Amino acid sequence: MNVRRSAAVLATVVTVMAATPAVAAGPSPSPSTAIPAGLYGTADPTYDGVWRQSLALLAQNAVGVEPAEQAVTWLLGQQCADGAFAAFRADPAKACDAKVMVDTNSTAAAVQALTNDSRGDSAVTKAVTWLKSVQNPDGGWGYSPGGASDANSTSVVIGALADAGVTVPNLRKDGKSPYDALAKLALPCDGGADEGAFAYQPDKRGRLAANADATAAAVLGLHDESLTGSPQDDADPPASCEKHGTDPLRVADNGAAWLAHAMAKTGHLTTALPGAKPQPDYGNTADAIVALSSLGRHDEAAKPLHWLETHSKSWAAQSGPAAYAQLVFVATTAKGADVHDFGGQNLVTLLNATGPAPKGIGEPQTAGPTEKAASDDNGGSSNVAWTVGGILLLAAIVGAVLIARSRKHGRRQ
Repeated sequence: MNVRRSAAVLATVVTVMAATPAVAAGPSPSPSTAIPAGLYGTADPTYDGVWRQSLALLAQNAVGVEPAEQAVTWLLGQQCADGAFAAFRADPAKACDAKVMVDTNSTAAAVQALTNDSRGDSAVTKAVTWLKSVQNPDGGWGYSPGGASDANSTSVVIGALADAGVTVPNLRKDGKSPYDALAKLALPCDGGADEGAFAYQPDKRGRLAANADATAAAVLGLHDESLTGSPQDDADPPASCEKHGTDPLRVADNGAAWLAHAMAKTGHLTTALPGAKPQPDYGNTADAIVALSSLGRHDEAAKPLHWLETHSKSWAAQSGPAAYAQLVFVATTAKGADVHDFGGQNLVTLLNATGPAPKGIGEPQTAGPTEKAASDDNGGSSNVAWTVGGILLLAAIVGAVLIARSRKHGRRQ
């Protein structure tokens, strides 16, 4: 959980102009925004520095590559004294104050990355303490501390806490667990087209709208899975949406079924700006494949996997390290995928080339992919909901509307 993210990004950008937990190509760095040594990617890190770094380190660990000392050091240096992380701190030597917009998504992603490295033990302990301290009364988490709970933030925090050894079902606030918060965001099994899907958050009237990004995140969260997911043996999925009661695994199955149905015809998910033609959504498709594969639903993931293998080259090249990391997560969880030959590409080599060379690996002989527009059989179209440009445009649209209206279940015991 890719930032991880369309609805989360909109809410955050509109209210606090904070970072998005997503794969973002982003604008070219401005003259005042230098790319720090140790950071993966060449795009402006203002909105996704910690997120993309964390995903890069997670992906390297997933394939047995030991991250560069410099890369881990950079991530550790981004942490505030209270344990939280912001999307990016240009001057980490300066103590965090009230103006530093820390968030749960950056913090949780960093925890997931650092639990794989003994150098991050102290940082993980502090971050976990902070995440626990900002849990909402409904059991979930919002993007910003104190913000309303959303499916994406709650799920990425669950994955982080589980990775850090926390027994998630026992983590309750006012008697509510994180699973309770997610279950409230699941659309009911009522025969509707979107039954079983998850909403990002309820709207102002309490209504739920299906959101692919939130659904993929929640499916993983309800299984205590991190952003990487995990490979599973084949499983027989339920035939239809089933009323779940209080069973988080049943809630997750329903969400997975919705994802499978959403991709069955074209092999991918789509996204669109208001009034624009829908475009393939590479990032959410990748997340959906990881979610399905982590539940052993490999038959349903097969067609989307083939589509992503044959269409994601340009998207990943222009989106940078977090996109390559998402593809690594796909290739290490989906049945039949090969991280060293993913649509003819070696994802490990491409990811490593976007930052400091990992331990035991020499500097790349050729430059890594550049995070700018590219073209291939898909015309070089990017996942607009996952780029900073798209985020800001969406934020502007939502802002205008607001102004006009005045505005894994107990598996780690």
